[in-house]
Amino acid sequence: MRFGLTAEQRQFGTVAAELLAKPDTDRWAALTDLGVPAVLVPEEHGGLGGDEIDLLPVLEEAGRAALPDPLVESLVATRLLTALGGSLATEWLPQIASGESLVLFADGPYLPHADRAALILTERNGTLCTATPGAPQPSTDPARRLYSTTAITPVTAPSPNTTEPGTSRPPADAAPMTATAPGAAESGAFRPSAGGASGAADVRSLLVEARDRGAALTAVYLVGVARRMIDMAVEYTRERTQFGRPVGSFQAVKHHLANALVAVEFARPPAYRAAYSLARGSRTASRDASMAKAMASEAALQTARAALQVHGAIGYTLEYDLHHWLRRAWTLSTAWGTPTHHHRQVASLLLDSEEPLERLP
Repeated sequence: MRFGLTAEQRQFGTVAAELLAKPDTDRWAALTDLGVPAVLVPEEHGGLGGDEIDLLPVLEEAGRAALPDPLVESLVATRLLTALGGSLATEWLPQIASGESLVLFADGPYLPHADRAALILTERNGTLCTATPGAPQPSTDPARRLYSTTAITPVTAPSPNTTEPGTSRPPADAAPMTATAPGAAESGAFRPSAGGASGAADVRSLLVEARDRGAALTAVYLVGVARRMIDMAVEYTRERTQFGRPVGSFQAVKHHLANALVAVEFARPPAYRAAYSLARGSRTASRDASMAKAMASEAALQTARAALQVHGAIGYTLEYDLHHWLRRAWTLSTAWGTPTHHHRQVASLLLDSEEPLERLP
């Protein structure tokens, strides 16, 4: 079997690219109208019932357009709610599918665009919690406004047996969704509903999977960011002349950009593989996500250095658009885990595994 995108998936990405390229357009609203937030929402909750593979072209185009909105954070939250099931899914998934509400998952103390979120999910001490946005925080990338998260509240179990009469909310004394080791859930601890996408997993497994999904989808986004920086650098070196010749004709410049292009093209297959593994529930999904994030982050940083160098001093200025992609590469290369963290994760998972490596069908 050959792994490739379908014509419909490619067309989805093409339409998204056209919407993202329109000037003076609310790009998040355009993606919502296109149905992007609804892709991962199950059909029974008003969504499209798709998976991460359907989103690959859209994510890469979002990176090419340097979309600053919290697309990855919202997709991770959508999958987490779907896996949890229960009243949380019933209440929020239809609102995500319709674009009525933005739900985000915070991987750490700070969250981009938290002020826009109707619901924030996060983890504190192994417990799934909700949070509210706090004070604005300094950000290397001003387009991705960072906020602290405060008022951390453990989420209560969504068991139908504990639902208050006449409401979708559990009673106030319901047990919190405490993360436990697999098979070690005690009475009162949360177990995902049987109808959830990961009904056999506990909350800790779901939170680990959420972070893997954030790393994998960010890797795809970074591939788009890096590919756009190469295009911008090539276009600039064709126009800029020195000694009567375009600077792009000099071998040193060619080598810089060629090395960056090779790094980006080598990072794309692992990023796609990670999304495939998450969509299919592969046992190597965590390792694939770490490998994808490490390679995409390093490719984006290498491309940022090359693009900045060939642009010369103009690349540093806020008047030139390149700085939008540079800032996105710098910040997202450390989001959802640094390259060093993911290298160690890959090494640990490979050394701890006694099973043969899984190959694509």
